[in-house]
Amino acid sequence: MTAPTTAPLTGLRVLDLATLFAGPMAATLLGDFGAEVVKIEHPRKPDPSRGHGPSKDGVGLWWKMLGRNKRTMTLDLSRPGGRTTLLRLAEAADVVIENFRPGTLEKWDLGWPELSAVNPRLVLARVTGFGQFGPYAHRPGFGTLAEAMSGFAAITGEPDAPPTLPPFGLADSIAGLTTAYAVMTALAARERTGEGQVVDLALIEPILAALGPQPLWYDQLGHVQPRTGNRSPNNAPRGVYRTADGTWVAVSTSAQSVAERVMHLVGRPELIDEPWFASGADRARNADVLDEAVGGWIAARTRTDVMAAFEKAEAAVAPVQDVQDVMADPQYQALDTITTVDDPELGPLRMQNVLFRLSATPGAIRWAGRPHGADTDEVLTELGLTPADITALRAEGAL
Repeated sequence: MTAPTTAPLTGLRVLDLATLFAGPMAATLLGDFGAEVVKIEHPRKPDPSRGHGPSKDGVGLWWKMLGRNKRTMTLDLSRPGGRTTLLRLAEAADVVIENFRPGTLEKWDLGWPELSAVNPRLVLARVTGFGQFGPYAHRPGFGTLAEAMSGFAAITGEPDAPPTLPPFGLADSIAGLTTAYAVMTALAARERTGEGQVVDLALIEPILAALGPQPLWYDQLGHVQPRTGNRSPNNAPRGVYRTADGTWVAVSTSAQSVAERVMHLVGRPELIDEPWFASGADRARNADVLDEAVGGWIAARTRTDVMAAFEKAEAAVAPVQDVQDVMADPQYQALDTITTVDDPELGPLRMQNVLFRLSATPGAIRWAGRPHGADTDEVLTELGLTPADITALRAEGAL
């Protein structure tokens, strides 16, 4: 169960103390490219992600993805033996990822002063709802709150409908990606300085960055972006359109040349000569006319015919797919985006592959999420603990 020697992060040691999604996802991304990740869970309260969503034969399926490429061990950090053991693990680690509320590690005497004392090269990534300081720092924080607070929900949904939250962990996923990037940035700095540092990442910030220049628009123009449903204020036609066989396709015309091709395709080339057609924002203000033209043409044809015609015209279109469609999509199949992982508990599993392909040092899914505490004894033995030491930790309740 070791990382392939060609993996770019081989030899990087990561302790994943986080729960649920953002912090653990960052550790997963590092493990996908060869990092040696040890997932540390409470002995009696496993990571709640093990119980999120559907399960099979009592085994949580979300965990199989989130826990991949990680060895699992248990440790109660509030017990003296747990604290001592974590410090020993941190001494040999490169990265610790945690998402306790600010002050929790400090309460256990496991804050940055203690961790950096045993390992000055350590990078400590702290992922919280609102950051380590400020008036909201000690509030419980979840991705849903970040999706609401950042402005995402306010601009999502139909104009006459309530703000809309995503039905999946959007803010957590963006924060997980950002945390992995932040950790690699801190490690790059360590190459120059020889010293580690603290990463302070708040869930409310990466999703705000992903929303684009809204603060700049407001600062300079007082502009507040409204909810526009599937329409864009920056170009048209843009949205989803129903086909004759009851399916849906998405059309984008972010480029002027593509917008013109679409008008030729749907038999309305005269619209190109309208003064307002020359700019995306002006086209958006005339979206009713454009949607009628595009929507009417698509509604008279099957999705297969629509896709073929758009492809021939070099216009941008995609089918609106559910997960069943995704699993059968030939482009995803060609990329091996959904790959098969053999699992001793459940047999072959299909899940998303690593995020990107490297030509010389590729990542890989070496195994799916393992049972709670499956590798505790192995990890502690590698650390130098004897069977008697491990027995004593168990007697204390630290394991």
